[in-house]
Amino acid sequence: MLSNFLTSLLSRRDLLGSSLALGTTATVPGDARAAGRSRGLDYADPVDNLYAFGKIWAGYEQPVIGGFHGLMYARIPGRRMIPLFGYTGTGTLLACQEADGDLRIKSRETGYFTDLASGDILETWDNPFTGRTVPVYHFYNNLLAGRIGKEIPKFFLGGAGDSPTLMNEGTVFPDSAGRYPFLLPFQSCGDDMMLSWDYTHEYSNPVTPEGWPRASTGARITPSEHFTFNFSRRQLEDRDLPTLRFTAGFSRLSECWPFMQMGGTPYAGITLFGRMFSHKGLPGTGDVPPKVLAYIEKHAPEYLTLPATWEPDNSRVDTWKAYAQDIAPENPDYPWQPAAFRVPSGQGSLPQRRR
Repeated sequence: MLSNFLTSLLSRRDLLGSSLALGTTATVPGDARAAGRSRGLDYADPVDNLYAFGKIWAGYEQPVIGGFHGLMYARIPGRRMIPLFGYTGTGTLLACQEADGDLRIKSRETGYFTDLASGDILETWDNPFTGRTVPVYHFYNNLLAGRIGKEIPKFFLGGAGDSPTLMNEGTVFPDSAGRYPFLLPFQSCGDDMMLSWDYTHEYSNPVTPEGWPRASTGARITPSEHFTFNFSRRQLEDRDLPTLRFTAGFSRLSECWPFMQMGGTPYAGITLFGRMFSHKGLPGTGDVPPKVLAYIEKHAPEYLTLPATWEPDNSRVDTWKAYAQDIAPENPDYPWQPAAFRVPSGQGSLPQRRR
């Protein structure tokens, strides 16, 4: 999901000098870049890396619709992992590179949980750990937008006292001034190009134990997502193509989702592991799983489009924060102000009242 990446992106104006080893790269000197676009990309230049990122993840000129799908397991120490439900959804994205080289990206996102056998989107889920049937929370991010500068962005999630997370920690490194230029860890084997993309968070849980004792797994959460993109180097370096086709492995680890109602149980501390496919580049809705497409067309067709504005509404970036805005606290004395956002389907669309 793109949402966590675009959270509070840093934007620095100064162009940073650095280098990147990538086998044999097509390098265009800075002064000749405008006249030599067709000769490839300078992978040691943050501006060209920003162009590449916008083209890989989204695309230029018109929105591109991507999809993801797979399943999630519960990992309990000392026991084999247990498959729980499918995890699937969409992203509708568009990129624009500014004259100064900075990159703008905007998106709309959906996220759903599905029955393992049928692939149908779940409205309720039978929790095998608690024996309770719980309503499923569907995730909708109405408009996520951000500007990416020439340094690797940091993520700001949580509240006061929480620390930002550097994207791609472990594969990006500071220059002599201690700054992290926007240089991506590309690898290539002939025309096959690969890119890893990681973030690993730790921050205060918006679904607090005081407000949602059953939905909350504790005061801190540690979600992380990990992508391994595969795409054509020729397509990436062809600036006449506004986007390209990619397929990716997509893994996710986190605490249990709030809708699972694991708080206060012996299983509150277990880990969810997801392994999914992610892909985009087919025309129209070709990358959206058919059952997901039918569900969105029925309940939220606007999520297959993008609004004209580039002004962000990033209040729903974090799934846990969105849940805390949409779902009334279980504690009737806990202060709460519901969000004005209308959730199209799932638990968040149900009438909310304090218990």
